[in-house]
Amino acid sequence: MSSLFKSRILSAVFFLLSGLLAAPVLAGGEVNIYSARKEDLIKPLLDDFSKQSGIAVNLVTGKEEALLQRLQSEGANTPADVLLTSDAGRLSAAQKVGVLQAVKSDTLAAHIPASYRDPAGYWYGLSVRARPVIYAKDRVKPGDLSTYEALADPKWKGKVCVRSSDSVYNQSLVAGMISHHGEAKTEAWAKGLVANFARPPKGGDRDQIKAVAAGECDVTLANTYYLGGMADSQDEADKQAAAQVAVFWPDAKSTGVHVNVSGAGVTAHARNRDNAVKLLEFLAGDSAQRWYAETNNEYPVNPAIPPSATLKSWGEFKADTLNVAKLGELNAAAVRVMDRAGWK
Repeated sequence: MSSLFKSRILSAVFFLLSGLLAAPVLAGGEVNIYSARKEDLIKPLLDDFSKQSGIAVNLVTGKEEALLQRLQSEGANTPADVLLTSDAGRLSAAQKVGVLQAVKSDTLAAHIPASYRDPAGYWYGLSVRARPVIYAKDRVKPGDLSTYEALADPKWKGKVCVRSSDSVYNQSLVAGMISHHGEAKTEAWAKGLVANFARPPKGGDRDQIKAVAAGECDVTLANTYYLGGMADSQDEADKQAAAQVAVFWPDAKSTGVHVNVSGAGVTAHARNRDNAVKLLEFLAGDSAQRWYAETNNEYPVNPAIPPSATLKSWGEFKADTLNVAKLGELNAAAVRVMDRAGWK
């Protein structure tokens, strides 16, 4: 066997081995995420995705507004493949400024009800949160409560705590009311609600729950996963506060409880588009949906997955069937209504 022939054989073997060794890396690749959700609320899921798919996940976290501005300024040069955020209004805002692209996926369509995703596929809800009335068990009877609108009744004067109008969760609630009742009626309600405030709006949802428990007010509006997190907390003060309040599901005989989503979309200039779609499909799948339920106390967007024991303990409720995309479409109108109502 000539030395030239041997050399060619060795070169061929080396080439084949190099290809085999590199294959898993090439098959996996990467996906880059801009996330407005805190790292501890999403990182374990991303780690599982990497283990199962071989796709490396690069995560950047930040505030919603900052991440959206970053995507806009980076334009076609952005490294981001996925934008993940905590409200349908934020997702709609991203769609409006052109930083998301439409995605069609049979898997996403099968796992996510139509009311929890953009009709054109620009973004998909991945977990559901309800925003019911939270009340003091020792001072309020469930029979005293009925609808969101009823909280504007003068009987609640000095008894209502809420977050400020800057809260996108409150903006989305008001947007939902505008969709159902129109601006004029919603503004009248907002003015009545403001007149019933026990204190100027301040703090987050947990602060409102703690204020009810402390007797500063009797009722508030808060996302369920905040209360779930307090109830399951290792912090004794949080657990005690959660034990002193209860959940009331409003509007059971009409539009149903206001619900919103955390969700994600593929960026307009995603360089790893296929991997981005795979990630969204994974997050809508059974294992991720169970994690959302059991660890985050969020309602699974996939109706086949049951809620956590904590969420089940509050009972079943009728959810508003309004497509959450409307919350983003009506966000500007909601902000105007809240401003005119004096909701600081």
